[in-house]
Formats: sequence, C-alpha cells, structure tokens
Amino acid sequence: MDLLEKIERLKREKNAVILAHYYQDSEIQDVADFIGDSLELARAAQRSTADLICFAGVHFMAEGAKILNPTRRVVLPDLRAGCSLSDSCPPARFRAFKEANPDHFVISYINCSAEIKAMSDVICTSSNALKIVEKAPKDRPILFAPDRNLGRWVMEKTGREMSLWPGSCIVHETFSDRKIVELKTTNPDAKLIAHPECEESLLKLSDFIGSTSQLLKFVIESPEQTFIIATEAGILHQMRIKAPGKTLIPAPPTQNCACNECPFMKLNTLEKLADCIETGGPEVVVPESVRAGAHLALTRMLEWSN
Repeated sequence: MDLLEKIERLKREKNAVILAHYYQDSEIQDVADFIGDSLELARAAQRSTADLICFAGVHFMAEGAKILNPTRRVVLPDLRAGCSLSDSCPPARFRAFKEANPDHFVISYINCSAEIKAMSDVICTSSNALKIVEKAPKDRPILFAPDRNLGRWVMEKTGREMSLWPGSCIVHETFSDRKIVELKTTNPDAKLIAHPECEESLLKLSDFIGSTSQLLKFVIESPEQTFIIATEAGILHQMRIKAPGKTLIPAPPTQNCACNECPFMKLNTLEKLADCIETGGPEVVVPESVRAGAHLALTRMLEWSN
C-alpha cells in the first residue's frame, strides 16, 4: 500500500500520467491512468497534457509517445523492455530492402523502431491494419513490415498483395496447435480467440481473430461462457474484471514454460515504475532527424483510423 500511495503522490507532484499496455502485470494495470492496446495508447499519448509520460510497456511504445509529444519527457521503467518483433527488423537491412523496392508504399506495424517508422509511409496496428491497407494507394504495390503473420492475414482479408518482411513475435509464435486442439476437445463449448500475430495454422483453428482490445470486447459481449485466449496472458486480467464469471483459458505454449508471457513486458515492476516517476528516468529520446519522418507516418495512421 505504501508503494501505491507513493506512486499516486508522485503522479500529483510531477504532473505525470501512466500509460499501460494490456500485457503488463496486473498490479501495474491497476495503477495506470489509461490501459489499452497499441492504437489506444497512441491516441492517449497524443491527447496527453502531462509534463511526464510514464509508459508501462516496451521501448517502441515509449518511442511512439515521444514522437507524438516531443516537448514532454517520456520515461520507461526499464530500458531493457524491448520487443522481439521490433528487433527482427534492423533499420540498415530494412533500408536496403526498401531501396530495392522503390515503387512500394510502405506500411509498418507499430511494433517497430522509430527508425523503421521514419522510413514508412504510414503505420498500422492490429486494430486498424485492414482499414489502413484498404486506404493505401491502389496503383502502388505494398511493402508490409515487420510481422509476416499479421501481413499474411491482412492479405487474405483485403485481397491486396503485399511484400512481407519476415519478422515475428516470440510470444505469438509459441502456441501449440496440438495442445489447443486437445483443449478444444476437452472443452467443446470453448471459443478459441486469437491475435493475428499468431501463425496461420492457429488462425485457421480460431473462432475469432482480432487485436488485443478486440479480443477483450469479444469476451465481454459474447454470450459464450468459455474462451481459449491465444495472445499474451496479461490481457486476462482485464477480461476477468470486465467479464466476471466467464471461464478464460490461456492458450498453452509448445513447451512447459511461461512462454505465453512476454519477457520484455514483464521487466517493468511497480518499484521501477515509482522510481522512474520520481527520478524522471530512464528517459526515452528520439533524434529530431528520425522523429519528423516517424511523426508523419504515425499521425497519418491516426487520421486514417478516425
């Protein structure tokens, strides 16, 4: 309780706001001023009037807040909180790929670095990917990065051919099709719901596919009572709060491990959260030469999403 009171006091003293992703530990979600998926958090960051934005998420998310709020201080509880998907798309290699396809319209998933965003025409999230691709110029081929699974699903839904960067998320590629089939057999009334970052074979088994916020909405609004959740297990906290009484089964990974939890997201703790608000660090910085191009791509996404 002392730590929670300290965080509330520091927020008032520093005029700070805490933005938290659904994949954060439950205690961090409970102290956050706003909880959301990548699109919702980007909008919250854009609207923020706080002097200090504390981003309880991973590095590319905090970079996004800084890109949209260059005059405000943005801090991340643990700078090691990266992203396997973002890491799978190094800027130098992506630049060469883009230069080899100069006529392509570049759509990058928000799970990428500021440098990749700056080389993109527009950004998308899993919530708005279909809408963004449908709004892309019809007379230009599309280069989609960095998630190949999301890109493949979007191609199937929109009918637009795209050149896909071969990136993936370590969490969403770890689910076991065999174990999920066994779960569905022993729970015949359960609905399998999955994030589009999952592999194609799992998506074909799913009853519903959507972004993190769309999965949450589905569980809340569905008349069904039992769900197998194929995404990062942090979202189950909000599902339990907003859909009490429903049975939620986290999709099992291939190994007997906690591989359905993002190790980067879990680096943030309440103690680190309090420290970063108190000290104003570690700060996330984006060079202006990178920020300008990334800002254009991000704001275009927000405009196209309205």
